[in-house]
Amino acid sequence: MKAMKIALAAAAATVALSGAAMADELKLSYNVGVFSDYVFRGVSQTQEDPAVQGGVDATYGIGYAGVWASNVDFGADDPSAEIDFYAGLRPTVGDTSLDFGVLYYSYTKDKGLTPGAYSYVELKAAASRTFGPATLGAAVYYSPEYPGKGGGATYFEANAAVPVAEKLTLSGAVGQQTIKNYKDYSTWNVGLAYALTSNLSADLRYHDTSEHDLGKIYDSRVVVSLKAAF
Repeated sequence: MKAMKIALAAAAATVALSGAAMADELKLSYNVGVFSDYVFRGVSQTQEDPAVQGGVDATYGIGYAGVWASNVDFGADDPSAEIDFYAGLRPTVGDTSLDFGVLYYSYTKDKGLTPGAYSYVELKAAASRTFGPATLGAAVYYSPEYPGKGGGATYFEANAAVPVAEKLTLSGAVGQQTIKNYKDYSTWNVGLAYALTSNLSADLRYHDTSEHDLGKIYDSRVVVSLKAAF
């Protein structure tokens, strides 16, 4: 409960600071997509079945907030949907873009806003910078209480993207998930995104982890997706 109060206070401060610091107009954007599998940090969240996802984002100056949802399947009678809420600041220092935010991953069947069997809070700090045509980035996520009494958890990631042809972009990421009371693992992905139109893109991506012995949802997989953004 304490972690949730801290997260909500941080989100409120984010919105207040962004509104006070910038006199820009509010902008809304939308996204929706279909995926052959919902993979989060290398692990299937749908028992390797397809997913439909979508979200709404609001930006005001350097401040942002949004909500995003997807179907999930953890087996048995577990949650059937994930709904995420997030807010943060995206300042720029020189040629480096920064992102400081808070995320709340909520799942159906978890009651209220207190993190439960599935729902939890993460704090995020990220940075990215362009080098010629390429963009390099790094991020760290921290949760004071991972689901299932996992204790403190941290996820580190390095990522990169570079255009390889007109409308075609190669990108990938390498990450490390550490959880106090669970087994740590590494994950990586690489793929190609093609801009079909200014609003519609297709993505073909390979995902894998270092812990196939944890179950088939940790196995290597190829995911095909189609996503629209407005």
